[in-house]
Amino acid sequence: MDGTANHAMEDGRVAAGIEFQAQHCTHHGAPITASVVRAMLPLMQGSSAVGRRIREWPGLPLEDAMPLRFAGGLHYLSLTGAEGRLAPLYAGSVQYQPAVNEIVAAVVADHDAALLPWFDGPPQTNEAGRSASLMAGLLWLASRVGPRFEISEVGASAGINTMMERYHYNLGGTLAGPPASPMLIRPEWRGPPPPSAMVDIAEIAGCDIAPADLGDPAQALRIKAYVWPDAPERLARMDAAIALASERRPDVVAADAADWVAARLARPQPAGFTRVIQHSIVWQYLGDVRRAAITAMIEAAGAQATAERPLAWQMLETNRATFLHELTVRHWPGDGAPRVLGHAHAHGAWVEWLG
Repeated sequence: MDGTANHAMEDGRVAAGIEFQAQHCTHHGAPITASVVRAMLPLMQGSSAVGRRIREWPGLPLEDAMPLRFAGGLHYLSLTGAEGRLAPLYAGSVQYQPAVNEIVAAVVADHDAALLPWFDGPPQTNEAGRSASLMAGLLWLASRVGPRFEISEVGASAGINTMMERYHYNLGGTLAGPPASPMLIRPEWRGPPPPSAMVDIAEIAGCDIAPADLGDPAQALRIKAYVWPDAPERLARMDAAIALASERRPDVVAADAADWVAARLARPQPAGFTRVIQHSIVWQYLGDVRRAAITAMIEAAGAQATAERPLAWQMLETNRATFLHELTVRHWPGDGAPRVLGHAHAHGAWVEWLG
């Protein structure tokens, strides 16, 4: 196979990943972000450094969330006021795809160097709406193992869901969390409500390979840039989370996920508390080696769990076969068999409870 054919195959692979991401955005009610993502396709044929980075992407574009890295960089330019031409696009005033392509190409031409670093790491898509599924999982667990929890969140990013105990929830009529919280999590609820139970989160901490500090305005703005601009309710939740973090920062440390889980599992566990390892939309980024190590550690700890010191593992992750976002819970003592409790919108707009 000659070089031309190889390049064509690579271009096709990248283009397919971009188009799938655009369709995913449309499916989740974000047509503006979908149009921005599709504007990457003509960039691949141009001479910009950004276009070359897209065209020569060495990994798997969809799994690496490469299109969302680019979309975050563009949104950041708009949020900071560095680029005004994106405003009508984000307002929905420009919908014709060739016109979107033209605007995005012009912005890339003027901000080529500034956009390149956005491709260097995965998007930090902290989303408070995902805590609806996580709280529902805790309610389900509380009805079985009791109300008291200590929680360790893997891949916590800026720690927005590491503040989940400070949010108020209405989950299909089941209420949880402090009623006076400025953060109300009330997704569209499908199916029966989760159990009504007391949830007492005595401790919650998280880790991330490169945590962001919501108390730093510049870092908070970068996290906000990953929120899709056609999701005003998500932007409002982000503002509420930033305000809560300014009062008391979430407990998130920089650490390798596997090393941190090992350290958290090795800590003494008080009697009467369920130890929970949890994560949301992070598993795909950890790689096979870390995933296997974390799984083995949790299963080994589960084998040692007792009725006085239970262990649970809950995850809101993408099923790579169906692309559904599934809430899965395993808990010990017992066989620790995975149980899918529900499906959810990628950013928490709705939850379908299976229980």
